Amino acid sequence: MRILIRTSKWAVLARRLGSLAVPLTIVPVLMHRERYLDSGLFLVVALFAGLIAVLAVLAALIALVRLWHTGDQGWGRALSGLFLGLICLAPFAYYGGQALRYPIVTDIATAPRSGLPLIFEPDTANMPPPRLLTAQEQQRFFPNATTRTYPLDALQLFAIVEHLVQAQGWDIRQRREPGLGDEPGRLNARIVTLAGWREEAVLRVAPVASGSAVDMRSASIGALHDLGSNGQRISDFMIALDAEVTAFLRDNPNINAPAIEEPDESDGTVGVE
Repeated sequence: MRILIRTSKWAVLARRLGSLAVPLTIVPVLMHRERYLDSGLFLVVALFAGLIAVLAVLAALIALVRLWHTGDQGWGRALSGLFLGLICLAPFAYYGGQALRYPIVTDIATAPRSGLPLIFEPDTANMPPPRLLTAQEQQRFFPNATTRTYPLDALQLFAIVEHLVQAQGWDIRQRREPGLGDEPGRLNARIVTLAGWREEAVLRVAPVASGSAVDMRSASIGALHDLGSNGQRISDFMIALDAEVTAFLRDNPNINAPAIEEPDESDGTVGVE
């Protein structure tokens, strides 16, 4: 007599749900990055994809338990559904961890924001108001997000800052070099996060008594929570800038050395070298 071995329906369902969760997770991100989806609709689709991934994992776990007891076929289907569901849930786990780690904030700055204007501000009629941290909270969560002062003139430091911005791959939308009369230089750059959110970074280089100072602002466009991206961006940039300036000063130890006066042998006057 021929014994028929059934294929678990739960295993079939798990793989189907896992296979559906993958495009639902990836395609909306690509569309959001290219601005085919607005942020509100993107969130709805992303949550739906997360729900499908959860159902795939649950169906796979039920299938594995039943397969263990019944001896039916479908281990491969159940395991593939479990794997695909967990892969699709990984971004939700990461961003959920970031939401628990950082306070709700969308705008971080190392100086008063009036001196670090955002170029998207004229288009903010439908944007939610920015969420800010107190000075104590910012120091606690992002201790490296502070003003930097270096013994370089403003033009030298501006060139280093611009080079570092370009190395980060940020899209510079507005550029103004430091000018005469202590006029600060400024760079405005747009950043697109992995999930497609738009953010803007503003960097200002201003002359001070001991050299030049760099301030930075990073803000999310239309988001309710930046999940720590803005504060971390400033911290990482300032740490990288410290290293870049240190290397520059090491390679150019006499960059700001005063001019040396030497006697002019031809007429006995003193010349400047």
